Amino acid sequence: MQFKDVIGQTHIKEKLVQMVQHNRLSHALLFLGKEGSGGLSLAMAFAQYVVCEKVNGKSTPQEAGPSLFEEEPTSSTPHSQVQTDSCGVCPSCIKAQKLIHPDIHFSYPVITKKSGEKPVSTDFITEWREFASLYTYGNVYDWLQSINAENKQGNITAAECNEIIRKLNLKSFESEYKTLIMWMPEFLGKEGNKLLKLIEEPPPNTLFIFVAENESEILQTILSRTQLVKITPLSNLEVEAALELRSGANIEKAHQVAALAEGNYREALQLLQHAEADWHSLLREWLNAILKTGPAAQVKWIEEISKQGRENQKQFLKYFTHLLEQAVRARSFQSISENQGPELDFAQRLNKLCSIPQQEAIINELDKASYYIERNANSKMLFHALSIKLYHIISNNSLILVN
Repeated sequence: MQFKDVIGQTHIKEKLVQMVQHNRLSHALLFLGKEGSGGLSLAMAFAQYVVCEKVNGKSTPQEAGPSLFEEEPTSSTPHSQVQTDSCGVCPSCIKAQKLIHPDIHFSYPVITKKSGEKPVSTDFITEWREFASLYTYGNVYDWLQSINAENKQGNITAAECNEIIRKLNLKSFESEYKTLIMWMPEFLGKEGNKLLKLIEEPPPNTLFIFVAENESEILQTILSRTQLVKITPLSNLEVEAALELRSGANIEKAHQVAALAEGNYREALQLLQHAEADWHSLLREWLNAILKTGPAAQVKWIEEISKQGRENQKQFLKYFTHLLEQAVRARSFQSISENQGPELDFAQRLNKLCSIPQQEAIINELDKASYYIERNANSKMLFHALSIKLYHIISNNSLILVN
């Protein structure tokens, strides 16, 4: 993967290139960014940049560039000669793109295939190559589902730590540098302390790249030994452009999905996949069942929503949250365009139905429901409980929702 294949993050790409070109690269980096912001994509693109033969000067003697970990040369590289991306065509780049470069190693959460086994990442390398090529912006749930983990908890095990130590103490095969990309170090328990000596005193020309989403869940002993590279969420315009160019979405649909995704490209792809679902009608039916038509209608609606998959249920709750946020924004405008569309019309109805504190309470309940859905909560029980909570929050002003 090249930097040009990574959505947005222009400033971070430039920073990473400068680290290499000016010999300021730390041997242990932490790429920290929320889900869908492109941390894994950046890590793979950067690893390819490091091994690229044109970047490190192996393609021709005249093009020899600076070493990553040596003293900075007295004469800086002319701007016209600075390689700001890997070439994509040299043998090293081709191997890196296929995730088969012998000096780029990957570590990620895995599961035990058989009782008593001590799983390591290479047990799932074929599945990883497919996942990292097709779902670069996927999350750990997507990965575990792709290896049929079902309800098993993924881990980066002590056996994996021992394997990392073994691999990184070997000489590099082709490149001058050995790189380890550890995706989701949050799944590294106390056994991660095995890596501390290696991180503190690595073999020459060894680069660690940790790709994480939640800083608070990373071992502090590892966190303190890394240089932070903070990855910001994508802008709506960047998500919108990516949906149009990469997924063939039309301009209107890409604009709507980007607004809902809030900088999370993985979420945007999920929303686009379910874009034909009529969340608007489903939400109207639910609120009328809660506030007007009674328990029988609620049971019927809950039966319907419980047949949807977990991703569909999460997208529906996210859509409701989006409408409530629209409702809060609509209160700030004295006049609304006549051509406001169904979403703003519904948002105005929600404003007549609920005060801002009520809307905040509903959003809080929807967020908690999404959290429990991710953790395999029983959907019927969850939506029954959620319906009761919404009834008590909103009270009985139900006629507002009827056309």
